[in-house]
Amino acid sequence: MIAWVGIGANLGDARANVLDALERLARLPGARLVQTSSLYRTAPIDSSGDDYVNAVAMLDTDLDAHALLQALFAIEQAHGRERPYRNAPRTLDLDLLLYGDEIIDDAPTLIVPHPRMHERAFVLAPLAEVAPDLVIPGRGAVSALLATVGDQGIARLA
Repeated sequence: MIAWVGIGANLGDARANVLDALERLARLPGARLVQTSSLYRTAPIDSSGDDYVNAVAMLDTDLDAHALLQALFAIEQAHGRERPYRNAPRTLDLDLLLYGDEIIDDAPTLIVPHPRMHERAFVLAPLAEVAPDLVIPGRGAVSALLATVGDQGIARLA
């Protein structure tokens, strides 16, 4: 199954945390890291704190969606992720964005496609870089959706 993971951080050495998350995804049992986007800098949305460093990763996985989500949580915990309140600044955030073309609603645990991914430049710009024709079930093509979030500041990092 092809799964897409959103990666973000804005506490500590955010860039290093995102790069470490990519390395951990590459070593994840039951998954193979196929592709990653560049890193991007974005201002917080519905949050506070420093700018975020974001990326996306494409995995080919034998894990079911819930097992993959638990593996993502374990990587977050290895980075000391705390959840004191909704949208709190974070050392690392890993979101299961897409799991094939499946629609999963096991709220509050797991919702795929990620419920706000089509509204976020920090997800859409990295996805458009590596998979512009990717379709978010029920929402449309990434490239078309990216045009709707043009007012959200985002910059690719060198």
